[in-house]
Amino acid sequence: MKIKKILKNIFLFLLISHLSYILICKWINPPITITQLVSVFNGDGLSRDYVSFDKMSPHIKLAVMAGEDQLFPDHNGFDLKSIKLAMKYNKKHPNKVRGASTISQQTAKNVFLWQKGGFFRKGLEVYFTFMIELIWGKKRILETYLNVAEMGEGIYGVQAAAQAYFHKNASQLTETESAQIAACLPNPKRFTVKPLSKFVAKRSLFVKRQMGYLRGDADIAELIK
Repeated sequence: MKIKKILKNIFLFLLISHLSYILICKWINPPITITQLVSVFNGDGLSRDYVSFDKMSPHIKLAVMAGEDQLFPDHNGFDLKSIKLAMKYNKKHPNKVRGASTISQQTAKNVFLWQKGGFFRKGLEVYFTFMIELIWGKKRILETYLNVAEMGEGIYGVQAAAQAYFHKNASQLTETESAQIAACLPNPKRFTVKPLSKFVAKRSLFVKRQMGYLRGDADIAELIK
């Protein structure tokens, strides 16, 4: 009975702790993430400077949606159609795995979890994605994503990226600069902004085209204000 009581108390403690942290992060940026700690321990360094949503260029808000998750304003955290297509593709091409994570899922992973892992981490990711969609809302999710996403080796968030690549603040990023940053997100260590890799140069053109298509969407226009 003692062991049962101890396990119950541990479960309640963990439940209350993580719920409290989710609530805190609705208003306060996470002090550190597992990914950022790994970056420091691996010798990649940590360049990070959180900025509020209103100090981010509308271009970078639009660019990451254009490149990473065009249905972000409309889904509940999961793009089921893309997930099904990715599963079908991965079954046919086991050596070329394609992801289908939404911005919400990436934010949940970046803030609360770690980068690599199997079904266990994916299960936790689903849970945390559901919770931040429920508690934070879209603007806070997008703001947090833009502050914690890795955008280069040891570079986290749009302010650090803007300073490192263009020597300016996140609020001053142009459409082209924003598209280049968004283009590196699939693998920011490999697909570099400075020097401009071939992948980023090509994909940033795609991102810019998609930005043009999305700019007239009322939900997206409201979100990037």
